[in-house]
Amino acid sequence: MPKSEFNSFGKYKYRTVEAILESAKKVCFKYSALLNLSDEVILVGERYYVKSTAKLMLLDGLIIQSFGYARESESKKGMDEAQITGSSSSYARKRALEGLFGLDDSVDVDAINSSIWQEIYSLIESTGTDKLAICAAYKVKELEDITDTTKLLNQLKSKLKT
Repeated sequence: MPKSEFNSFGKYKYRTVEAILESAKKVCFKYSALLNLSDEVILVGERYYVKSTAKLMLLDGLIIQSFGYARESESKKGMDEAQITGSSSSYARKRALEGLFGLDDSVDVDAINSSIWQEIYSLIESTGTDKLAICAAYKVKELEDITDTTKLLNQLKSKLKT
């Protein structure tokens, strides 16, 4: 199944849960199989994760399942708590479906992008760097508007060494 969506900010292609389900419905109908998705919120350490289960049930009784996990952000600009949980659910379901149907064995750019920002925020906190000063230096309104994250990461890491 091709990645039909494009993220212009991160410059990568991706597939949506809706697109995966649209294709899966056709396969399930053809083989008289049932696809079920469910979510569970779990606490790991001090963080909440959405654990999604994608379960494929065949006529002969065989059940195949796969799991996907997504950590809830502590906060996300412009989102209330329900929306944060909902977006985590969508992401976890996408991972579970990709695992169930073997859709993607390439590097997950979404996770890389998220990981980079987690590291940036951690370094900002540990170095005591002023977020507004970073925005001013990069001539952006919000940190997330910075496109050269590698440069920012290197600058923050160099502050740790001094």
